[in-house]
Amino acid sequence: MVPWWLGRPPEGRTLATKTKSTTTRQLIANAEKRAKLRALAARPGTHAEGEAAKAALGRMPRDDAMDALVELRLRQKQQGQPRYRATQPQPRSSQPPRRTSPTTRTLERLPASYKTLGPGLHSDGGNLYLQVSDGNNGQRRRSWIFRYQLTGRKRRDMGLGSADTVTLKEAREVAREYRKLVKDGIDPIGHRNTLVAQNLAKSAAVLTFDQAAEKYISQHRAGWRNVDHANQWTRSLKTHASPVLGRMSVADIETGHIVKVLDPIWNEKTETANRVRGRIEAILDWATAKKFRKGDNPARWRGNFEHLLPSRDKVQPVKHHPALPYAEMSIFIADLRKRKGMAALALEAAILTCVRAEDIVKAKHADVDRAARIWAIPSFTKTRAEHKIPLSPAALAVFEKARKIAEEIGGEVGSSEFAFPNDGTGHHLTTNALLGVIERMGRKGTVTTHGFRAVFRTWAQEETSFPYELCEMVLGHKVGTKVERAYARGNGFKKRIAIMRAWGDFCAKPSKPKRE
Repeated sequence: MVPWWLGRPPEGRTLATKTKSTTTRQLIANAEKRAKLRALAARPGTHAEGEAAKAALGRMPRDDAMDALVELRLRQKQQGQPRYRATQPQPRSSQPPRRTSPTTRTLERLPASYKTLGPGLHSDGGNLYLQVSDGNNGQRRRSWIFRYQLTGRKRRDMGLGSADTVTLKEAREVAREYRKLVKDGIDPIGHRNTLVAQNLAKSAAVLTFDQAAEKYISQHRAGWRNVDHANQWTRSLKTHASPVLGRMSVADIETGHIVKVLDPIWNEKTETANRVRGRIEAILDWATAKKFRKGDNPARWRGNFEHLLPSRDKVQPVKHHPALPYAEMSIFIADLRKRKGMAALALEAAILTCVRAEDIVKAKHADVDRAARIWAIPSFTKTRAEHKIPLSPAALAVFEKARKIAEEIGGEVGSSEFAFPNDGTGHHLTTNALLGVIERMGRKGTVTTHGFRAVFRTWAQEETSFPYELCEMVLGHKVGTKVERAYARGNGFKKRIAIMRAWGDFCAKPSKPKRE
């Protein structure tokens, strides 16, 4: 038969509960009943008394301190140890009893050996609890909980972290701060979520220099005239800037950091160093526009690096492309026409049309109107605008000769879209192919493909009366200010026909024999 205290109590009897009027004797009696119930519930196997004991334990109030005292007395009784009890009243002290501070009684209850506590919810006071539970893997888990309740709201439990990583002292400090928030009517969980969101926003706003450079190049790549330009940006920044600035936030970069980048290379590689400085300046300007940094650009030259580094012109004077005296042009052209191959024809066409090497090697049949004697370059080098060139009889003859040679070769060369195709693959020539012709003529170091543009400009200035503006238009240069160009919208094409014819005639003019 199940004892009455395992089920419902009989009429006239009630289980003792912990109230304000509960005596110590009643508390001890309740603790002894709980001890018996735990003993029955702990028996192996399934039986009615064990189930009833578990149910009764769930209905009874908890009193961990009294349960521990009763268990201690039971062990002492089993071991035959006497119960220590004061038989004589203790003499009263002459000193008045010392009052215990309420803070001492309600806060910092957990002992220093709190990690040895068994499963359960252990209060440290001041809304701080240590929760101990057994995990599925057999390991014991301990975590800190801050329990609070705002006025008019439900009670909430807030996790403060694992007791393995957050010490008792740290948990108490955090709980102290959260008690202040609760006192001010602020929800600690909402406050913490706000701080986390702010920190995430700050971390998202941090952009390293390498990341900024990658984004800048990606966004501006379409506006650059060729793929090599983007590759040059990437290589130069990776070689010189990234070792110093790569992992730094763009918001933290200052002039001193950029000085560390430029100092080692400014005197030996002045041109490269200046380009690196300009690229860093462009990237930091972009970062400022994107709100990743504030303030002046630390890489700017004017008012900044002009006072820190010697002028580029003083360290490494500007070297112009070498060019022949214009009086030797007829001799050079005569020698060039003795050479065979597409590269020699492309070089002659570049000289007679005054274009850059990149424009001539990529010239296409579709852009040449042989009937009208016009070569219309869709995207002229540097300006990226259309540039129409009147073809002189000498220049048109070179284009025709190249087409006939390509047709004779046939195959991919004969069907190539390029006016001066590679006679092996049909693809366009490289700019180095033209330099190779100059080198084979024994002129290396005395002239370059680009240098022939300077030869034309010097000849036009010294030997002709053609207007300055028209000669600049021949070279594809912009003439006048933006306002002037807004009104003067012509390209002087008809007038440039005479200039190109005169230049072609001058280059083909036989040189006068030297007098002995």
